[in-house]
Amino acid sequence: MSKSSQRSPFGWSNRGGQVTVIEAPVARSYRRRAVIAFWVTLGVVGLLAATVASEYMHPILGGLLGVVLGAVLGAVLFALIVAWPVLRVFWHWLPEILLGLAAVYGWNALMQSTPLWGSLLVVALVVGVPAAIAPVRRRVMAWVWCLIVRHRLRLCFAAFIATNRHGSLPLILLAKPTPAGERVWVWLRPGLSLRDLEQDGQVQKLAVACWANEVRVMRAGRKYAAFIRVDITRREPLAHTVVSPLPDYVPTDIPSNAPTSPGMPPVGLDLPDVPDQPANPPADTPRQRKPRNTTTASPNGFDPSDYA
Repeated sequence: MSKSSQRSPFGWSNRGGQVTVIEAPVARSYRRRAVIAFWVTLGVVGLLAATVASEYMHPILGGLLGVVLGAVLGAVLFALIVAWPVLRVFWHWLPEILLGLAAVYGWNALMQSTPLWGSLLVVALVVGVPAAIAPVRRRVMAWVWCLIVRHRLRLCFAAFIATNRHGSLPLILLAKPTPAGERVWVWLRPGLSLRDLEQDGQVQKLAVACWANEVRVMRAGRKYAAFIRVDITRREPLAHTVVSPLPDYVPTDIPSNAPTSPGMPPVGLDLPDVPDQPANPPADTPRQRKPRNTTTASPNGFDPSDYA
């Protein structure tokens, strides 16, 4: 049996395991950080708490209280650091987990409140109506693509980090549909920057990973360089016929003798009825220049109207 098959789902030894969610080196690194954080928190918090508590009680009791507080806070920090790889996986799949819980508990509540035929009818309406109505179906598929894109970006960032051998996996934040595709906000962690993603071929790799036509990466704000925005283009909304609502505002009861623009010929005339325009229209008479207002000039001869 290979060494990788002896890992448990969280990185520890397990001879019967076949699937590894958290790699063993990652788990060992986080355990080492957690041990260091525990002892540092115990020493700092314990010393500060003992110093403050000694002002209100016996120094021995204050020291014991400081040690207890430091140990409790250190244990909490130790647990958070050790569990962070697992919490990160939960964060990656948080929308799917919430949707699954809503579906399961919603179905249980529906079965308990209605008979079987009623539950099946409600489920058929909830699933069938969005599938039958095109605008609703397109909207649902747009949000489904947002869920898919978050995972595709995460896999692509993991490949970047594995290739460059430096950097931490960024946090994939919110994603929303746009008329051209999807827009995703990402928080970069140390080791990655916007310049790394703008290198030759990196944006094309993002487009390939997301099954998209084009990907644009830019900063999401001026305050933080780690906060970036990824615009994913799947279609060209302006390439199709754009329905304009302006013709609906044109009144239909326009009289035949309604005034028109002087530059347009009257409607209903043939070309012979249109008078010929001279090839060289007479030039406009030059405008006479107004004299300067001598009252606004300064004593030294400066006139503000020269710079107007």
